[in-house]
Amino acid sequence: MDSLIKIQSELKAPKNQFNKFGNYSYRSCEDILEAAKPLLKKQNMLLTINDQIIEVGGRVYVKATVTVKSKDFEHSVTAMAREPESRKGIDESQITGATSSYARKYALNGMFCIDDTKDSDTKEPVKETPKAEPKKEQETSEDDKKWLNKNTPQWDNAVEHLNQGYSIEDVYAIYKVNKANREELEQIANLNKK
Repeated sequence: MDSLIKIQSELKAPKNQFNKFGNYSYRSCEDILEAAKPLLKKQNMLLTINDQIIEVGGRVYVKATVTVKSKDFEHSVTAMAREPESRKGIDESQITGATSSYARKYALNGMFCIDDTKDSDTKEPVKETPKAEPKKEQETSEDDKKWLNKNTPQWDNAVEHLNQGYSIEDVYAIYKVNKANREELEQIANLNKK
């Protein structure tokens, strides 16, 4: 256990990727793994990642399990991501691969105590911004919230936050959500409470 604590305290995985559509920086699964490998070697620990395909409410999810092992210690963390029904310009195998990477990233976040809640694509920085102008923009746009639609980066972001433990109310504070999408988001939120 001490080895994992050392890795968690030493791991630095900067957000080297940039999403032009959402205008925010992020770290990928690969970024986390590259930062973790030398620390795992230093602590003589093995890391494995396994995926399991499961069905919940007629939808397909990838459940990623990250496990670290040493001679006298083993610890696992899981995370889930839902496959979108379709995505333009991507074939089905790429959809599963992208969903797997997404689930793996959040399992790695859990394993290594990486907090992505302060990304610029969350509502948190708006609360923390001391400038009056952005706050006014947020207040005036409250009635004009955008609709949250499936198969969009915003949908993926909402699911990501639910997987991190945010409440469904946090999603509703940012987006308008129709009844069918509400039901699906609530299922995801309930899965993450278990």
